[in-house]
Amino acid sequence: MVSEADSTKRPIRTSVWLEGKPAARGRRSERADPVSDQSQPDSQPPSQPQSRPQSQSTGGLDRDRITAVSVRMLDTDGPAKFSMRRLAAELGVTAMSLYWYVDTKDDLLELALDSVFGEVRIPDLTDEHADWRDQLRELAVSYRTVLVRHSWVSPLVGKYLNIGPRSMAFSAAVQAVMARTGLRRQDQMGGLAAVFQFAYGFGTIEGHFVQRCADAGLSQDEYFQQSMGAVTEQPDFQKSFENAGELMAARGGDTVADMRDRDFTFALELLIAGIEAMRARA
Repeated sequence: MVSEADSTKRPIRTSVWLEGKPAARGRRSERADPVSDQSQPDSQPPSQPQSRPQSQSTGGLDRDRITAVSVRMLDTDGPAKFSMRRLAAELGVTAMSLYWYVDTKDDLLELALDSVFGEVRIPDLTDEHADWRDQLRELAVSYRTVLVRHSWVSPLVGKYLNIGPRSMAFSAAVQAVMARTGLRRQDQMGGLAAVFQFAYGFGTIEGHFVQRCADAGLSQDEYFQQSMGAVTEQPDFQKSFENAGELMAARGGDTVADMRDRDFTFALELLIAGIEAMRARA
């Protein structure tokens, strides 16, 4: 039997692109809607639809501006501190005003996520003479850059459907480039997983490290030197890190960023070589 509690559960929302408010809504006064919202949780829309109030200022609010400010706040404070009320305060409006454009905080996060996917450089897919290897490199490098620049993106990628226009443009581009590799159709998704799951993992770890250094008020090189110094001073860790130290010395690079770039580039070349080998085997 279905319990009374189960029967009253709110249906699962799939995506702001499928169920959210339309993107093209008229500009709304930044100072409009004086309704108090102190009891309204960020995760739920207002219990009653709010009528659009009369404009009280010459300034305007729209979903593009709301999204841009959301991205800036997420870059600064991360998703843990992000809320409808804090966003509203940054915009100079009440939180209830935001519900004219979005239904929930999740809608805002999904919009922000799609917005930064627009920063991924998409190669010219109409160029029939372009080398798929160069195009794959460009996409993977740019994807990594976005994940590092916006460290809050990586956990959200797995949370939402990623069907916004910019996310879909990125998805279409990687599929188009992979189709040019010569891999069999049934192997192309595996090729995509190899390249872009690698870029995702690499960029995620790098982005979190960069953020941790910033939080500590240190450069990446300062943080790395202090951390390695603290570890190697401990007898229990010295032997374990002897081999790691030799590997890092052999890798070369004057800075942490140099070493990381070298690792990423070499790993990506290994993957491209693997695609070429699998194509030849087929």
